[in-house]
This record gives sequence, structure tokens and C-alpha cells, in this order.
Amino acid sequence: MNESKQDLLYWLACGSLIALIILLLLWESVLAPLRPGGSWMLLKVLPLLFPLRGILKRQIYTLQWSSMFILLYFTEGVVRARSDILPMSNFLAWIEIILSVVFFFSSISYLRPYKRAAKAAAKTASKSTD
Repeated sequence: MNESKQDLLYWLACGSLIALIILLLLWESVLAPLRPGGSWMLLKVLPLLFPLRGILKRQIYTLQWSSMFILLYFTEGVVRARSDILPMSNFLAWIEIILSVVFFFSSISYLRPYKRAAKAAAKTASKSTD
């Protein structure tokens, strides 16, 4: 895979994660909070801050576990898109779904060459010990 495509995938992952953090902050504080004036649901942003530093540093392990972790936000988006009555909240849930899907696919696509290289190295190492 060429380097410009790798860079695009990396920046898509970073951008979608940052956009998801901003979306959730605005959603639960200003745009469509569960209670007027904001709610404790704002705290759901905190777990997204844990992988942010590692992702910005291109840490492979962080991208691996966060690609699975983001599926919780996908699930929350699906539940809220199907259950929220307010049109604005429903719309924001669909954006949450889109951003989590973009993060998931861009991060696993970014990681694919690293996984192939690790498998090839393991195969080479196992042949040399035989």
C-alpha cells in the first residue's frame, strides 16, 4: 500500500475520532441533551479521550484496541437512532454511527499492512528456528 493512502487512512481515523468527541460534547451539552442545560451523559466522552493520545502518536496497539472499542459508540448510536423521539437527537445519532464506522474501517485498513508484516516476520522466525 502506498504511503499517501496510509496517511489518508490515518488522518481519517484521527479526524473521525476527534469529530466524534466534539459531536458527543455538543450533543449532550447544547444541541439535544437529555435534560435542559446538559446531563451526565456528557461523561460518555471520557473513554474516547484515553486512546486519543496514542492514536495521534500512531501507536499500532492503541489503534488495534480502539477499533474494537469504538463499536460501543456505534451500538449507542444505533440504539439512540432507533429510540430517540426528537428529530435533532435522531440526526445526531446517525452522525455518531457514521463517524464510528469511518473510524473503524479507516483504522483497520490502516493496520492491515502492519498485520501482514507481523505475520510474515512470525513465519520467517518460525522457519529459522526449525
